[in-house]
Amino acid sequence: MSRIVGLLRRTFGIVREYVGTDHFGNKYYSIPEQKTWTGRQVRAKRMVEAANPAEYEYLEGNIPIEWEAWIRGRRKEPPSIEELMTNESQRNEIKLKAMELEEKDLALQAKEHEEGLVATPARTVAKGHASAAVFGKEELSEEPTSTANKFQPGSWMPTSKK
Repeated sequence: MSRIVGLLRRTFGIVREYVGTDHFGNKYYSIPEQKTWTGRQVRAKRMVEAANPAEYEYLEGNIPIEWEAWIRGRRKEPPSIEELMTNESQRNEIKLKAMELEEKDLALQAKEHEEGLVATPARTVAKGHASAAVFGKEELSEEPTSTANKFQPGSWMPTSKK
């Protein structure tokens, strides 16, 4: 019987089992372990069918963390809807707490600046881009400079003979 099923799988393509869908509309499938016509074992695979299949429109976070862990084999069972909702609400609570803490910190910094406990940060205006070899320089220097992978040799002026 398994040979007939294997023959049908090879003839009509890979049989994939539907596992679930996330709130973005992505569909998740599992392909069970099977044998090829030569008798070689093909290990089980997990895959996702994206709701928005255009590769250039993919954004980080289009696959929930829990589903990504299942696809990569870090967890055996796919996540339940209840688990996804609980984790999402916890993440939102953490974001709100972080925003509140940041607002409190900014208010405290402003108060300390007003009271003179902390010096105000220096605001400098720089011309050009930091990755440029001549960033912040107005004139040629006799010293060589290096920024990342670019080397700018120093200028050379002949010495006067006396």
